[in-house]
Amino acid sequence: MSDMTVASINQAIGGKLAVLFGGRSAEREVSLKSGAAVAAAFTSQGVAVETIDVADDGWMQYLQAEFSNVFIALHGPGGEDGTVQGALDCLGVKYTGSGVMASALAMDKFRCKLLWLGMGLSTPKFIELTAASDWAAIIADLGAVIVKPACEGSSIGMSRAATAEELHSAWQDAQAYGRVFAEQWVVGSEYTVAILNGVALPAIKLETDAAFYDFNAKYVSDETRYLCPCGLSTPEELELSELALAAFNSLGCEGWGRVDVMRDSDGRFYLLEVNTVPGMTDHSLVPMAAKQAGLNFEQLVLAILAGSIGEGTAG
Repeated sequence: MSDMTVASINQAIGGKLAVLFGGRSAEREVSLKSGAAVAAAFTSQGVAVETIDVADDGWMQYLQAEFSNVFIALHGPGGEDGTVQGALDCLGVKYTGSGVMASALAMDKFRCKLLWLGMGLSTPKFIELTAASDWAAIIADLGAVIVKPACEGSSIGMSRAATAEELHSAWQDAQAYGRVFAEQWVVGSEYTVAILNGVALPAIKLETDAAFYDFNAKYVSDETRYLCPCGLSTPEELELSELALAAFNSLGCEGWGRVDVMRDSDGRFYLLEVNTVPGMTDHSLVPMAAKQAGLNFEQLVLAILAGSIGEGTAG
């Protein structure tokens, strides 16, 4: 993953690292927690760090004047969709994670699934929803669905629908977050696979008593169960890891991220989405997978940063 030492990292970053967090997306509060945890981990390892809230005026001018390297801990639109990555490219600042194109594709779940469909990668059936949609025909074709905003994260704006009336209502609710699509509901188990510098970390199986793995199950509830080891056989986990890596690489992602997958009752895996800046809170999944792989939180953030230093500016 990386054999860079703290001393070599400090030399490479020129004395101080910026952690970008906050922002103005619906995931602002999660980002503040992620960024604070990341900054604390770097500080404990002797890496000088400063957190910068991108919701503050003048943050780009300050960043350009003071820093050459950034750890991105932003979630959602504005931080995970290629926007801030493009700004950092223009400023000539190196950053962790994926570049502009990969970030934008991963953030747009609908276009991401179109790409997977074209590449023959397994993903549930889906359809974009508009005011002209035939709600009854969609339910007749797909059965129960989960309705998702195309460009949001953390299950924000998502809901399940099993009738035409529920589908129309779910679309109306999700419209507040932009373009919307419906995805066929997969009955089965949910897994997530973290990717770190080209390696798939041990898969995690997610279990919740909620209708699906929603915002509350992700960030609030202490009832959500995380199984790592995930309980799959070695060949099954290898298949899952290879699918996750193929999904990650298909978008041109770099450095680190997380791929979410469903497995139906017949044992087939279906790709849901790629997160290019996953959460780094006490409820987050990438640190959990890294721990199973033998990396503590401090080692994880150092490995993520070392990956971006080694590759240069992602883009």
